Amino acid sequence: MSEKINAQHILVDHEHEANDLLKKLNDGGDFDQLATDFSKCPSGKSGGHLGSFGKGMMVEAFEKAAFDLKVGELSGPVKTQFGYHLIKRTA
Repeated sequence: MSEKINAQHILVDHEHEANDLLKKLNDGGDFDQLATDFSKCPSGKSGGHLGSFGKGMMVEAFEKAAFDLKVGELSGPVKTQFGYHLIKRTA
């Protein structure tokens, strides 16, 4: 059985938006609240929680970034065809 992880993300259209949100997170901002307020992904309504997923279930750039994180770590902006993601690995 392949490894599964849990993650949250915030999806925005522009890299500068992702960088602004990353600064807020690094300054102690609440991930769930920022995801609810700013993410354009439907998961934003639930704090950006994606639940568990395995390899091959997400687009490649997102998956690589998410699997490279340690639990509790936050990524920098990750560009995909959907926009820019900030990813937090939760389990």
